Amino acid sequence: MNILVVRTDKLGDFITALPTMYVLKHHNPKNRIVACVAPLNKELALACGFIDEVIVDDGSMPVYELSKKIKDAKIDASITLFSNTRVALAQFLARIPIRIAPATKIAQIFYTHKLKQRRSEVKMAEFEYNLQLTKTLFPDINLEYKKPLLEFYDAKDSYGNFCKEFGIVKEVIAFHVGFGGSSDANWNLDEYEILIKEVLKQEKYQVILTFGPDEVALCAKMKIRLKNEKVIFYISKNGIVNFAKLISNFKLFVSTSTGTYHLASLVGCPTLTFFADSLFASSKRWKSVGEDELQKHFMIPHAQDERNKLFDNILEKLKTT
Repeated sequence: MNILVVRTDKLGDFITALPTMYVLKHHNPKNRIVACVAPLNKELALACGFIDEVIVDDGSMPVYELSKKIKDAKIDASITLFSNTRVALAQFLARIPIRIAPATKIAQIFYTHKLKQRRSEVKMAEFEYNLQLTKTLFPDINLEYKKPLLEFYDAKDSYGNFCKEFGIVKEVIAFHVGFGGSSDANWNLDEYEILIKEVLKQEKYQVILTFGPDEVALCAKMKIRLKNEKVIFYISKNGIVNFAKLISNFKLFVSTSTGTYHLASLVGCPTLTFFADSLFASSKRWKSVGEDELQKHFMIPHAQDERNKLFDNILEKLKTT
């Protein structure tokens, strides 16, 4: 069966879709999994052995053009994990016989099977809601998946070259101070500076600050703040897969709940992650797809005194890492 899985939003959202594609492939290895993704996720999708083909949708191509791409893939069934009217209509026009999606808004009229999930109630994590949709197609499907979900045979070699280039001889704790997507809680740069310097005091680890290719200005700010410290500043310019290979070898990845957190968990790196103090943006909804015991989650309170208490708690945890 040729199965289209649609998730065309940001990096973290796409990673929550990967367990769905994995279980569909492993339910029957003859299933051909076609992922419809945003351009920024194409490289990562192509690196997943359980994805057979990738359709890129930049969100601006005409519906008929997207529909033709889908039709050319000869899809038997589709599962749309997060829908909008445009992608729903494209699948309808492509005449996919079985079209599955959450029952949301007007887009649901274009699907043959709609599942009421009420994700706003956060009864499970986002990736678990995604997995639930596969039961509509295969009621007996096993929803278990391997962890880490994504591994690279040459990750150690890539990391070894990275360590030689930057003179790294200790285990790495990485801080990613930027954020995007649905993340709406983070420490400010003053607070991150304190956390980073606390780790540096221990002299046990190499501290690396990581930045996306569009965070050059943020990197420059942190260089000024930490100009006298033994910190490596790394702007990821060699693609998301190369970045994932490096992260998979880190001791710890510290960040807010953004795409790089999901990437770190995907490849098995322990994470220390900050979430907003609301159900919508909480760890209950946005925990990542890796092992639970490797994820440490903290909700940043709105009240300043409670925020200060949590910050002190995080500081203590970093002292004993």
